[in-house]
Amino acid sequence: MAQENGLVNLILASEDFSTEEFVKYHHFMNYEENIIKKLMAHGPVLLKGGRGTGKSALLREADRRLNEDTNKSNAIGIYLSLRHLPLLRTRGKNYEIELLRILIDKISKHSHDKYSFVFSSEPEVYEVHKELVRLSEHVGKRIVLFFDDAAHIGREAALEEFFDVFRTLSSSNVSCKAAIYPGVTRFGNRFDVYNDATVVEISRREDQEDFEEFFYMVMQSRFSDEIPNKSFSINPKEVASFLGQAVVGNVRSFVKASSILFNSEKTIGFPALSEAMLELSRDYYWPMIDEVRLKIGIYEALIEPSEKLAEVLYSTCGMRNVTSCIIHRNIVNKLDKALEILEYTGFISRREVSRGMKSGGRGTRFALNLCNLLEVIPGTRLTKELFDQWRKREGEDVQFSQNSELINIEWPNIPEDKNLSILELPIEKLKKSDMFPYGITDNKLEILKEQGYDTVGKLAEATDEEILRIDGIGEKSLERFKSVLGQAIWM
Repeated sequence: MAQENGLVNLILASEDFSTEEFVKYHHFMNYEENIIKKLMAHGPVLLKGGRGTGKSALLREADRRLNEDTNKSNAIGIYLSLRHLPLLRTRGKNYEIELLRILIDKISKHSHDKYSFVFSSEPEVYEVHKELVRLSEHVGKRIVLFFDDAAHIGREAALEEFFDVFRTLSSSNVSCKAAIYPGVTRFGNRFDVYNDATVVEISRREDQEDFEEFFYMVMQSRFSDEIPNKSFSINPKEVASFLGQAVVGNVRSFVKASSILFNSEKTIGFPALSEAMLELSRDYYWPMIDEVRLKIGIYEALIEPSEKLAEVLYSTCGMRNVTSCIIHRNIVNKLDKALEILEYTGFISRREVSRGMKSGGRGTRFALNLCNLLEVIPGTRLTKELFDQWRKREGEDVQFSQNSELINIEWPNIPEDKNLSILELPIEKLKKSDMFPYGITDNKLEILKEQGYDTVGKLAEATDEEILRIDGIGEKSLERFKSVLGQAIWM
């Protein structure tokens, strides 16, 4: 977190922190500690959670702890982000080869720098596995591979190949861990998710024991300089807990919400909370739908049905001032991808898979984020009564039966293949904006355009060497470009 023009300029994604900043700003409660232990232990693990729930932070922390004191650890960690454009462009055997090449490069550097071991392998999965076993025997420790950004909505084309590699590399010498998003279904014929891995789902719910303490700790950690200078008319712990509930337990959204509060000169009370929540709905959640539209590939056509679904859920629950709903399983099955999009963007959070319904049958229960809900309730402002009511989660769930209006939402045809729209946009789209807050300066954009990099895709496909050969572009600019591209292209 840095200062820019007197305001807090946030780093929202944990993968964008330096090692030193990561340690400073990340702390973990019992809930997270239990997950970290599973990530460091034997056996394959799939870490499942929505955008901003902390998957990357947990993978990075597990990797950091394994490598912090190599004399005490019985394993070595190798963290690998799969944010590589070739992995979006290939499938089948070509995907496998690209994945293994990236993995080999990462392991080779790590093993050479740390253990003076020459890791040499062809990009063939059984050869890589044999070489990993040889490395494990050389260092006398288990190898833990952390695959971040491995699989998520809109990128299913190559998932079967990824899980084949994941399964083949896993052994007594090699423990594979991967972060995935809700809704990933294409595990492949050879991967049995119930036998070939343990699925650990991140879900921070307001009824969990550490919920209030966790979000208060995050607020203290990320805004330690701002808190002493702010006036509170509500207990700070209650503010943190309420904001955590308002963003359905999403850490990244919580940090964003807190930054709005602390960048305001107002006392932190109901009016300030109300303004922050409405700003988050208007300038964060709804724009995120537009951002996802550019990154979701074949499912781009589902954005409009997703928006329609959100409008129906919020208008219906808003009229009754209820914070959660149950949707009949037949509708859930029909609208599964639209619901995944809303989960990914933080509009809703799945709480229970199966709950009995008054109209008959069973349905899935979802919690709604309170920022968007505040926007549609009468008065559109947070009062003490509403604050208390939402904190206590009063009111009966709204139920959408299989014959409700949700069944009338039109469902478009899904193409078999589609390029990511973000890659086709002019490079000016990477200028600093609400969508891309890290942004590229006008001067650097002009330099890139003069060299022929006039679209996001062309810049993304360029090698580091090609970019560094451009006059006026150095290492700092290159890292900035990578950061912006990472935010632009990946979820």
